[in-house]
Amino acid sequence: GWEDETLAGHSLGHYLGACALMYGSTGDERFLDRVNYMVDELALVQAADGDGYIGAFPDGKRILADEVGSGDIHARAFSLNGIWAPFYTQHKIFSGLLYAYRLCDNEKALEISIGLADWLSTVVDDLNDSLVQIMLRCEHGGINESMAELYAITGEDQYLSLSRVFHHRAILDSLAAGVEVLPGKHANTQIPKLIGLARRYELTGDEQDRETAEFFWNRVVHHHSYVTGGNGNHEYFGQPDRLSKRLSDGTTETCNVYNMLKLSRHLFCWEAGAGTADYYERALFNHILSSQNPGDGRVVYNQSLEMGGYKEYQDPFWFTCCIGTGMESHAKYGWNIYYHNDKELFVSQFIASELDWKEKGLRLQQITHYPEQQETSFEFGNAASVACDIMVRYPCWAENGIEILVNGRRRKLKGKPGSFIRIKGEWQSGDMIEVNMPFSLRLESMPDDPHRVAIMYGPLVLAGDLGPEDDSNAYDPMYVPVLLTENRDPDAWMEMVEGSYNTFRTVNVGRPRAVLLKPLYRTHERRYSVYWDMYSGVDWSAREREMRVRREQEEKMQEMTIDRVQMGDSLDERGHAYQGEKTWTQTFRGRKFREADRSGWFSVDLAVFEGQPMALVVEYWGGFPGSRTFDMVLDDEILATENTSNKADGQFILERYDIPDELTFDKHMVRVIFRPHEGHRAGPVFTVRTVRR
Repeated sequence: GWEDETLAGHSLGHYLGACALMYGSTGDERFLDRVNYMVDELALVQAADGDGYIGAFPDGKRILADEVGSGDIHARAFSLNGIWAPFYTQHKIFSGLLYAYRLCDNEKALEISIGLADWLSTVVDDLNDSLVQIMLRCEHGGINESMAELYAITGEDQYLSLSRVFHHRAILDSLAAGVEVLPGKHANTQIPKLIGLARRYELTGDEQDRETAEFFWNRVVHHHSYVTGGNGNHEYFGQPDRLSKRLSDGTTETCNVYNMLKLSRHLFCWEAGAGTADYYERALFNHILSSQNPGDGRVVYNQSLEMGGYKEYQDPFWFTCCIGTGMESHAKYGWNIYYHNDKELFVSQFIASELDWKEKGLRLQQITHYPEQQETSFEFGNAASVACDIMVRYPCWAENGIEILVNGRRRKLKGKPGSFIRIKGEWQSGDMIEVNMPFSLRLESMPDDPHRVAIMYGPLVLAGDLGPEDDSNAYDPMYVPVLLTENRDPDAWMEMVEGSYNTFRTVNVGRPRAVLLKPLYRTHERRYSVYWDMYSGVDWSAREREMRVRREQEEKMQEMTIDRVQMGDSLDERGHAYQGEKTWTQTFRGRKFREADRSGWFSVDLAVFEGQPMALVVEYWGGFPGSRTFDMVLDDEILATENTSNKADGQFILERYDIPDELTFDKHMVRVIFRPHEGHRAGPVFTVRTVRR
């Protein structure tokens, strides 16, 4: 996988961190042995190099030290002098090593980190800020966070200074000024930069770093996130609050959520806000837990929110970024349940767990099957009496209230949903706190379309089970049912399925059929929908008319067509003299396409009518982001230059390009070449046809 494509080492960093986290949570010596083994091996590698460098990039040390370090910098979004995001990978190595130091008391891990950081300093020491900013155009992960963490551990100012070198002004200065610059940006490239600012604030008290991190968190959570807490479509941010048409198999990258939860942890430590904890719960249960197949442990890269989509689980040995973060995410469920200050213990999450607050002498066990149970309890087991205020989260979704009993007696509550309830006490072994939180059904609408809704039950996103993954009807326009009702209270048209946790069925509203809904985290190896279109009777009639018009347009286009090739179909392409380099085919929404990589191309031959006015019609999906500017060349002349990036969210589109008459005056065939601009890709292209103009 990506380990073989110069992003070499990122998986090691995540695996090292995951093992350290598991040892910290369980005390299982096998994890400690594994951590110590990996650290020893890295020490051997570093010692063999002699300069502190660690890296598995082909020719990486020379490229970074001699080329980048001398100011000969060639940076693109994911490439620095031909290496795929080298500082991103080094951040992962630093992160794993520092987990090993903090959670496993491995001093050697700290020594290796210091050696690598000192070598990294030699790369950037002679670069002025202008050159650094060019360098930082390439994704660099949270390398600023790692340097800040080294400063926290060692107290050496040089590492704080190094953290400030890796400060990407094009993004961070704009966010610091309160300017929204996220649309069109690669989402997971940005989030770690803000985690670095958050850590720096904790160490320096720089209020601008804090305000920038908070501004970013609020923009992402409240203006760029879907109902699951995930964000991004095909890895990129779109326009704020315009999400309804950005639903695909490529929504909500799991790495993004992993990093947003890391950032949320920092914000909660600054101010114990229930809103931050509510978001953490939403994203943890509806994305992170949902992203792993419980049968075999495989994880998803992007958790599809396509209406009628499914979860595409990855080969665990094809090492992508989300394989890496997946190792850590499922090793850290215990990482953010409890927080404390000197006098208060905050219960942020409802997860079965045991807590040993050694400094306070307080021990408790949280007993629950939440969220398959709508209550939790806390049983104290400390050896001596401990005075402490227990702060229990009153979730924002708890519309039917919350009940708290202490040793069987109900407590009067002061608070409202979206706050923390204070329970004062002097706790002794055997004391019990019980918390009951009845779930209720509700709708959450898309911000830009109140008629496209998701159905929630308490903290849970419900997914409609639509059938097996290989259902041949999956791309029929009526495959995903609609909700035909004007009543926005789901209690009126949902009934619980007896004998199944948190499972419902629609009653008399599903068209053309009723739908079974269950939590997204329990939906695996099935097609599903999280979002549903709601129609009144009048709206439904209008939709039917729209579908008829669309069919008529398709029939008219077919009548005008002289020749047509389905890209990605090997037989059809062969019949049209397909040629190409650095190109591939894939399937999207049940349809094949072809795309050319950077510096690649592809071509096909299509019939034309001699001496008649002709046009070329190319079919695209308008919702793919990224760098997609390319030329269409007809017989050595550029017919048109196209940029399909985010051209029309959520739609297949047909674009017509008139062919100059002189190009078809005496021909029966033309060759169409799709050639990307430098640093761009061409396509994806679904169909190409010649038509009468």
